[in-house]
Amino acid sequence: MGECGEYRCWEELLPDALGLIFRNLPLREVLTVVPRVCKSWSRVVAGPYCWQEIDIEEWRQQQGKPEQLVRMVEMLVARSCGSCRRISVSGLPGDPLFSFIGDHARALKTLEIPRSEISDAAVESVAPRLPNVTFLDISSCTKIGARALEAFGKNCKSLVGLRRVMHPTDVAGKACQHDEARAIACTMPRLRHLEMGYMVIATEAVLDILARCRDLRFLDLRGCWAVDDKFLQERHPGLRVLGPGVDDCFENSYLEECSDYSDDSSVYSWELMDDDDDDDYYAVGSDDEAIWDDGQGLENLEVRFYGGGFSESYAGFDWPPSP
Repeated sequence: MGECGEYRCWEELLPDALGLIFRNLPLREVLTVVPRVCKSWSRVVAGPYCWQEIDIEEWRQQQGKPEQLVRMVEMLVARSCGSCRRISVSGLPGDPLFSFIGDHARALKTLEIPRSEISDAAVESVAPRLPNVTFLDISSCTKIGARALEAFGKNCKSLVGLRRVMHPTDVAGKACQHDEARAIACTMPRLRHLEMGYMVIATEAVLDILARCRDLRFLDLRGCWAVDDKFLQERHPGLRVLGPGVDDCFENSYLEECSDYSDDSSVYSWELMDDDDDDDYYAVGSDDEAIWDDGQGLENLEVRFYGGGFSESYAGFDWPPSP
C-alpha cells in the first residue's frame, strides 16, 4: 500500500478484506452505494469477494415479486463465481432457479430454502451437484417428500444438520410421513441435528431414525403429538429432545455443538478484474438498482415473521401452542 499520510487508503485494502467488511452492510447499500465510492470498491462488489455467503432473507421479506427474487439470486450467485458456501432465501418460485443454484454454486455447504416451490424431480436432478452441503433447511417445502429427502441424503454425504419443520396447514389431511422419516434414517447417518416439527410421524418412525443416525445430539419434535417423548428419553438418555409440546423459546447451542462448521471465509485469493473493464464496474444505473422497487408505500408493505437458520429459538416460534 502507498503512503497516505494521516488518512487510511481504504480503497487499497485487499479485495478479500473489503469483501469481509462489506458483508456486514445491508444488501441494498452493498449493491447501490458501495460501487459509487471508487473503482476498486466497485470491482469488489462486482466480483466474488462479497458473495461467499448470500443471505437475502431480510430483503426477500420486504418484497413479494418472484421475478425480482429470481433476478437477485441469479445475479449474486453468478457474481460468486462458484465460491458461494451459503445461500439463505425462502420461497424459491420454482425448479429453474433451484437448478440454476445447483449449476453455479457447487461449493455450497449451507442451503436454506424454506417454503420453496421445488419438486421431487428437481431435487433428484440437482442434489448430485451439491455434494458439499452439510446443513439443509427445506421446511414447509410442500411439493417435495421422501424422494427428495432420499436424493439429498444419498448425494450430500456430509449432511449433519436437517431442518424439515412443517406448519400444521402444510400437513393437513396427511395420514403420515413415515416414508420421509424412513428416507432420513436410511440415507443420513451422520446427522447430529434434526428438526421435524409438526411432521405426521409416530414413535416407531423416530426410533428408526435414532437406530441409524447414531451421532444425533438434538431432535426437535414439537407438534409431533403421536410421539412418546418419555419413551425416547428412557431409550436415549443422552439425546436432547424438544417437544412434542410447543415452547416459545429454546436456547440455541447448535453451531457450538457442530464444531466442523466453519464460518471463516477470509481464505480466498482471487485475481483482480482486467483494468479495461473498470468503466463497466463504475457504471451508475445498472441492474443492481433496478431490482429495488421504491414505488411501494407503507400501505402495501407485507410483514412476515419466519423462523430461520438452524436455531431452536426460531423453529416453531409462531406455531400454535400445545393442545
